[in-house]
Amino acid sequence: MIIEPLPPSLFDAAVALWHEVGLTRPWNDPAADLDRALAGPASTVLAGIEDGRLVATAVVGHDGHRGSVYYVAVAPDARGHGHGRAIMRACEQWLTARGIPKLNVMVRGENKSTAAFYAALGYGRDDVVVLSTRLS
Repeated sequence: MIIEPLPPSLFDAAVALWHEVGLTRPWNDPAADLDRALAGPASTVLAGIEDGRLVATAVVGHDGHRGSVYYVAVAPDARGHGHGRAIMRACEQWLTARGIPKLNVMVRGENKSTAAFYAALGYGRDDVVVLSTRLS
């Protein structure tokens, strides 16, 4: 798998992958999220491409101190080959190259398998409470 910035020709494939693996929510427009990530100077969308096919994605960005990742996805038929680990490593490298010292990952409480994936990569639980409000 080759990891590179998501090319425009694969925008629709990325959104389709996010729907396929259950990352989308009715209150978020994934295409708009993709556009925002690509338009900002402190974020991007990384693509894992194998044999010309999009098999993995991650949106990565930062606020100047903390990095965040979203839409980390691996196609169901491409799982078990280290693609998730590789796309996360690429996110870490992208942030490190920009001098960002910390990466935060938010996982929904009911998503035990994803929490276990990040734990296997060495991510630990922080004692924080995430509070939010919808602005639109």
